[in-house]
Amino acid sequence: MTEQTTAEYIFPTYKRWPITFQAAAGSTIEDTDGKVYTDLMSGIGTVNFGHTHPRITAAVKAQLEQGWHASNFFHYDSQKQAARTLAELSGLNAAFFANSGAEANEGAIKLARKATGKTTIVTFHQSFHGRTTGSMAATGQPAVHSGFGPVLEGFTYVPFNDITAVKEAVDQNTAAVMLEIVQGEGGVKLGDAEFYKAVEQVAKEHGALVIVDEVQTGIGRTGRTFAFEHYGMRPSIVTSAKALGNGFPVGAVLAEASLVDAFGPGTHGSTFGGNPLAMSAVNAVLNELTEEQLAEVSRRGEAVQKKLNEALHNNPFVHEVRGLGMMIGIECIGPVTDIMTKLRSDGVLVLNAGPNVLRLLPPLNIPDPLLDEATDQLIHILQAYAEEYA
Repeated sequence: MTEQTTAEYIFPTYKRWPITFQAAAGSTIEDTDGKVYTDLMSGIGTVNFGHTHPRITAAVKAQLEQGWHASNFFHYDSQKQAARTLAELSGLNAAFFANSGAEANEGAIKLARKATGKTTIVTFHQSFHGRTTGSMAATGQPAVHSGFGPVLEGFTYVPFNDITAVKEAVDQNTAAVMLEIVQGEGGVKLGDAEFYKAVEQVAKEHGALVIVDEVQTGIGRTGRTFAFEHYGMRPSIVTSAKALGNGFPVGAVLAEASLVDAFGPGTHGSTFGGNPLAMSAVNAVLNELTEEQLAEVSRRGEAVQKKLNEALHNNPFVHEVRGLGMMIGIECIGPVTDIMTKLRSDGVLVLNAGPNVLRLLPPLNIPDPLLDEATDQLIHILQAYAEEYA
């Protein structure tokens, strides 16, 4: 065996940046060299209330001292509280708690098939639902499937925002139509309001369910608790994770009352799902979610989009600025890797969503001066890059 560096003992599944994490607070991250970065990615849309939020941190610390695991053979008041609050916020009736978005989506797929007795799930091109076997199969991106042998059967992929394609794909064997309101990994793409309502109607006509994946859009990211609320939808199943615990590992499947009996004793489970530490984080997060704050997310998101559009509308490298709330994509005509590198050098962290889209997911409570400064830096670099690119 040849001598290895420490990094080589970790599977190289991530294209890691040349940054070693030291600490984080609010909307900033500090590396081991003492450099401080403005975080416009929120841990890939997880720390919606910022890093080390004092009340969320205090809640988890308090539970840590009382115990962090006893198994789901026990009742947990904190789990009941989280389920009740999520039911009230979503308009649904029951929750199953898991550890991640992928697990939540696996649970949603199982629930839809078990409850309907049908097998096919219709999903969309450029969707992303996770990397476990079932959630990977639900994902409409061939690159995510590549190299893993036969993909799990029972999934049909159609173009996003194309109701004609949905009508052609849904039939009497369709258990559910599964969609994101905003395709995050797929390029921060939104559908039309008519599309979402039509999806519900088509599903209803064929006795199929509607699963809305809110793993990235949920818990206030778009200016509503859940993004489906923008369009008056009433999905049968909703999945959540990421920001649900402000970065603490947790996921949830939320479902309507008619589906509760399908998940009876022994049908599904999770050793760590719904553990007291996760539930303390969830309840603290939901306590922070207020109508006033959601209104601010919408206002600030619209302001950032307006600022970007006004500054970049003549930029030959920028094709479009789009988004919903504090989930914003800047589609460019070429790869954005160099832009991200330049921003990191200037102390601003952003994500991509595919090769040509910059994705902004700042903490919902990022201070205005910090957000303005980071947005100005982004505009400056895009303008300078356009001149070089031309």
